[in-house]
Amino acid sequence: MFSVRPIQNLSQVISRTSIKYLSTSSILSTMVSSTSNFESFKKTLSPLATKFYLKKDEIEIMQSPAEFYSTMKQKILKANDRIFFASLYLGKSEQDLMNCIDDAMNKNPNLKVYFLLDGLRGTRETPHNNSSASLLATLINKYGDDRISCRLYRTPVFNGWKKKLIPKRFNEGLGLQHMKIYGFDNDLILSGANLSTDYFTNRQDRYYVFKSLPLTNYYFKLHQLISSFSFKIQGIKNCSNPFANYKLVWPKDNLSVNPTHLINKHKFLKDSSRILDEFLHGNQNSEQKIETDKQNEYPTLVYPISQFTPLFKALNDKSTEKPTILSIISNIRSSNLNWIFTAGYFNMLPSIKHQLLRTPSNNSKIITASQFANGFFESKGVSSNLPKAYIHLSHKFMKSLVLYDKATHIHLLEWQKGIVTRPGGWSYHAKGFWLYEEPIKSEKIKPFLTILGSSNYTKRAYSLDLESNVVILTKDEILQEKIGSEVDHLLSNSKEVTLDDFKDDTDKHVGVGVKIATKLLSKRL
Repeated sequence: MFSVRPIQNLSQVISRTSIKYLSTSSILSTMVSSTSNFESFKKTLSPLATKFYLKKDEIEIMQSPAEFYSTMKQKILKANDRIFFASLYLGKSEQDLMNCIDDAMNKNPNLKVYFLLDGLRGTRETPHNNSSASLLATLINKYGDDRISCRLYRTPVFNGWKKKLIPKRFNEGLGLQHMKIYGFDNDLILSGANLSTDYFTNRQDRYYVFKSLPLTNYYFKLHQLISSFSFKIQGIKNCSNPFANYKLVWPKDNLSVNPTHLINKHKFLKDSSRILDEFLHGNQNSEQKIETDKQNEYPTLVYPISQFTPLFKALNDKSTEKPTILSIISNIRSSNLNWIFTAGYFNMLPSIKHQLLRTPSNNSKIITASQFANGFFESKGVSSNLPKAYIHLSHKFMKSLVLYDKATHIHLLEWQKGIVTRPGGWSYHAKGFWLYEEPIKSEKIKPFLTILGSSNYTKRAYSLDLESNVVILTKDEILQEKIGSEVDHLLSNSKEVTLDDFKDDTDKHVGVGVKIATKLLSKRL
């Protein structure tokens, strides 16, 4: 005999079944939506000729300057064939990094090292103090320029009266080599960080490690290409002045003529325009051939984008960064898609700003540096006014939110960790963009797209400097979680500001002189 237990609470059973169904339905809906977003933005990015497929675990994300520096030194010491660096500058007192490279070269006679820095910033202190160039010259004099090749890019507008009359401290306003690329054999680190102590200790940035030989080879080609439009450091042995132990030469095998001679500028731009157009719009990932039926094994796509406006002839700019970013933002068409934008120096390009203000997103954020986390806070001379200039630009942006009826949909946050000029204080230098679907309830965000690299997304970045970035598009949920953790890390030291803060906070008061100077010099900020 057996008995049948009566259903005590039919509504309870239905409720439990409904919850289970809704939970499963929610997961399936999220998966479908994630795949749909991936395919949609893959189509948006299809005009880019060069892209790289990455498997799971081929991208690592670091969160701290100390981790960035320790990882860099580990990779230097393990490198067998090549190390290549592109940065704005090498800190003039970075002896620890130089010793690390020295040890690696001494240990491995087959190792070659390549540097690409900015020629104006890298020689600013010569001949009275140490500089990036004089520091590197010590290694060149020891190992020879066949093993350590150091190039200094100088903007082609640095000629004529500008070359003669503009003081060193200010000639950097003409344009800079601003890319941040760090390669070690098959591995690559992309960041916004330069090579100096603050970027290794207390200056927050972003740092991604890519374990992809084809992508690393692409950036080595790019590094060598810009190097071939640059001066070479030639060491001077037994120089009586250790701060002037080098000279700059224009190698005969460079791809064009020296543009700092005014009569050469037209030919230089003609050559550089043609060569860079071919590189940026040709298929540079031909060594990575992935069969269509195997592409699911590669859930992440990486698209290099670069801005080389100074190296293109006027009205013929074939750079890929600005048009790609504008295309991505213009294709945000769902209110459920939110974004986060960050830049340490907040002077957003007007076209990017207008596109962001037009997105239908309901809960998006902008993170910028508090004036107390600005690298120029309490600096000497004219640059001490820069933090106030960025406050003024932030205030103007907040007013535009009201104008576009976006005050409740887009939030401005300031990042601060102590006061940069006080013990324990940090500065903020992170820049980038994240795109994600609004999470359900308390779930963490999982961006499926991010933009990483050197650009500050300013007028300056799109007119004067050399920039390189990547767009990362992924359906790898583990990578999405890692990217989300990176965002959480940045948000943990960020606080929202409102229009009332600009009225009530005396620290946010900006003088008339700074406002006028900001308007006049906005292209240089």
